[in-house]
Amino acid sequence: MDYVAEALNGSQLAGARLIRLLEEGDPAGVEALKKLYPHTGNAFILGLTGPPGAGKSTLTDRIIAEFRSRDLKVGVVAIDPSSPFSGGAILGDRVRMQRHATDPGVFVRSMATRGHLGGLSRTTGEAVLVLDAMGYDVILIETVGVGQDEVEVVDLAHTTAVVALPGMGDDIQAMKAGILEIGDLFIVNKADKPGADDVVKQLTVMLEMRAGSADGWQPRVLKTVAVKGEGIADTVNAFLEHRAHLERTGALAERVAERELRFFRELVKEMAADLIFGSFQGSGAYADLVERLKARQVDPYSAAETLLAGFSCRAT
Repeated sequence: MDYVAEALNGSQLAGARLIRLLEEGDPAGVEALKKLYPHTGNAFILGLTGPPGAGKSTLTDRIIAEFRSRDLKVGVVAIDPSSPFSGGAILGDRVRMQRHATDPGVFVRSMATRGHLGGLSRTTGEAVLVLDAMGYDVILIETVGVGQDEVEVVDLAHTTAVVALPGMGDDIQAMKAGILEIGDLFIVNKADKPGADDVVKQLTVMLEMRAGSADGWQPRVLKTVAVKGEGIADTVNAFLEHRAHLERTGALAERVAERELRFFRELVKEMAADLIFGSFQGSGAYADLVERLKARQVDPYSAAETLLAGFSCRAT
């Protein structure tokens, strides 16, 4: 099967296979992505993040349905924690979104973090590119839900929504030092519970104190009851309003350019590290350096400098 051609034709089987190759670090996946890349850059990428128990998966399920009612194709990358034994995803968001399984306009892919910090899988960005090339109009990234550390989603998404819920107490204040700064929209889910209005007020006050964004967007606070489908249409409208704002101000092009530069820099770092360590594979000098490092006879900084100096000599 020509996975690239099939993916460009919208084949979910081909798309899933390509994402698997990328997760496994298979060079064939990278070669395929090079061919897909010219067909990317059209999708609207949304990030959905927030603490555990906020109902992100149920909210994502409802948002998918709302976008589909507007005749938009939706791809979802749902990031789950990794099993410490198999390395695989352990929550299985696809189970929670099972009603979309037979809809050819929806593709949900669960990915494990595999120990990667920041709330995302290392290959999340590559999976998003595959879905983009496949022709999905909207791509939703639902993060793992680990609190303040899950801020990497802002590097991938055009619009980032932070989900909160009633009963968080002091956690709302703690958010100020973490993910509060990354949100373009704030969604108070389970808004039928006591204390929801208090959370809305706290978020509104803290956002008013926050420095405004460079593009002039003022984050909005929305209320939803995802299990009942309440507030979902307003939430999707807010997503689209933010996209229109980004396009109108030119901020969308800037965000895309910044994302590409970050992706490029990360690739260079990974490739350089692989090249450097690969060149010393099995050498006595490297083994000696590692032993000295273990014995604390040399500090990590000096060890790194020694390794790089040795690589430079070999390269010349």
